[in-house]
Amino acid sequence: MAAEPKTVDEVEDGLRSVGYLTAGATALVAFLATKLGKPVLVEGPAGVGKTELAKALSRYLDRPLVRLQCYEGLDEAKALYEWNYRKQLLRIQAEADGAAWDSVQEDIFGEEFLLARPLMTAIASPDPVVLLIDEIDKTDQEFEAMLLELLSDFQISIPELGRIEARTHPVVLLTSNNSRELTEALKRRCLYLWLDYPELEHELRIVRLHCPELGETVAHKLVEIVQLVRELDLKKPPSIAESIDWARALLLLGAGDIDAATFRQTMSVIVKHRTDLDTVAERIGVKLQPQIADAVAGGRPAG
Repeated sequence: MAAEPKTVDEVEDGLRSVGYLTAGATALVAFLATKLGKPVLVEGPAGVGKTELAKALSRYLDRPLVRLQCYEGLDEAKALYEWNYRKQLLRIQAEADGAAWDSVQEDIFGEEFLLARPLMTAIASPDPVVLLIDEIDKTDQEFEAMLLELLSDFQISIPELGRIEARTHPVVLLTSNNSRELTEALKRRCLYLWLDYPELEHELRIVRLHCPELGETVAHKLVEIVQLVRELDLKKPPSIAESIDWARALLLLGAGDIDAATFRQTMSVIVKHRTDLDTVAERIGVKLQPQIADAVAGGRPAG
């Protein structure tokens, strides 16, 4: 088990050691989460590394990752727990004829009849975990209200059993793509972190970290192009993970440069909608060589 971090610098170095480069307040908020025991609400556009931050913390802290992937219509039974009705029925059938209902009821509403879902799994774990509640903005306010007890007191109340408290203290991250405004009650219980697309130099460091064999010229040009593509009005701008995927693809292809032809052949690695492909091909592909070449020669970002 990794030692708990003692400083913000330790968190920054630890996350870097597992492949996550922090920027801004990320290391500070992660450090405070481990020390203050407060959940962290991480908001920002899709693809900026919110989910990856939870995964990186799990690796760095050497804690299992328990993930609840949110979606519209998610309810308590899928997030917290539900009763194993089949097992309960078998127990009832196994009871002797004429057994009092009170005694049967006590038998069938025990912890052995619970099916733990991600939130209860995190609470009941004998070892500390990192709990990721991913894309909380896809749920409704009623679901948020259900989370408040867990986020405040790290406990769950079950009518038939009573209160179940956390055996250890999980590090909790909630992510949101900011598709709707979350309730103030939920925000009050959390530290807050906003993640945005990285600046050019920071994204270049990320690409170099994950694909160190890629040539310097290609890596720099790749990041410049990705930054240009994100400025367009697209359904889905390229994520940081897709920048890394593109770097690995170009390395596998042995690309020594990114010219217009190479870009057209490989741009589907970073552009994932048909209309976006047309837009990017028209706005970036056609003018790629002169635009990027002039920018590199002048030592400034393309634009």
